[in-house]
Amino acid sequence: MSLFPSDQWALILGASSGFGLATAKKLASQGLSVCLVHRDRRGSMERIEKEFVEIQSFGHGFLAFNLDALSAEGIATTLEGLKAAAGTGKLRVLLHSIAFGNLKPIAPVKDEALKAIYGETLTEDEDMARTIYSMGTSLLTWVQAAFRAELFAADARVFGLTSEGNEVAWRGYAAVSAAKTALEAVSRSIAVEYAPYGIRSNIIQAGVTDTPALNAIPGAEQMKEHSIARNPFKRLTRPEDVAGVIALLSQDDAAWVNGTLIRVDGGERIAG
Repeated sequence: MSLFPSDQWALILGASSGFGLATAKKLASQGLSVCLVHRDRRGSMERIEKEFVEIQSFGHGFLAFNLDALSAEGIATTLEGLKAAAGTGKLRVLLHSIAFGNLKPIAPVKDEALKAIYGETLTEDEDMARTIYSMGTSLLTWVQAAFRAELFAADARVFGLTSEGNEVAWRGYAAVSAAKTALEAVSRSIAVEYAPYGIRSNIIQAGVTDTPALNAIPGAEQMKEHSIARNPFKRLTRPEDVAGVIALLSQDDAAWVNGTLIRVDGGERIAG
């Protein structure tokens, strides 16, 4: 049974794995057409195309773009393609799940064992600026572009993804932490300034989740072990846990949730 009007779409940025892919499957299963943006090499496409076939099996509209979601050309190509495919249809959901950031430390590592993990190259200004845009303020770039294209539905939902690293200083995570903090600030402003146009904006803070983005972080295995130990349910968060909450918040009954941060971690954050 479809939970959404038949002409509504979800636009998911970073859709070939992790949270983005899980959310695409969930929303498609509930009746939304989906437009998926990802950037992957040819060697990954066999796996990705199998996932996309599963999404298409739900029988709704489907678009996929393998391009740079952070470039003006990539944004224009995606929105032009979506507008043509959607016709009179509109965007119900925009999910920002771009994971493209710098994971280098900001100070030299003294401990030799840690140096082997984190390396000796330090974060520089360009690294910081690129990460903050990629994983943070590009949310606003996409919202403004979709709004100018008159693609948003009268009741639309915007989502961004943050992590506990928005408050906790993990070595090598400074640039991403700054990006997540910027993402949260931008989302709050979207929630206020776009509310007159029917757009709600919220941030999901997932618990530690076994995704390609997590595994790129130095010390990821230790992070997983620690999270399992302290989580009340003694497991990691799964992409499907997050997808389920995004789907709930996309429904009519959640229209009054706006401008907030929602933790989806099984109680991991409060467990100490």
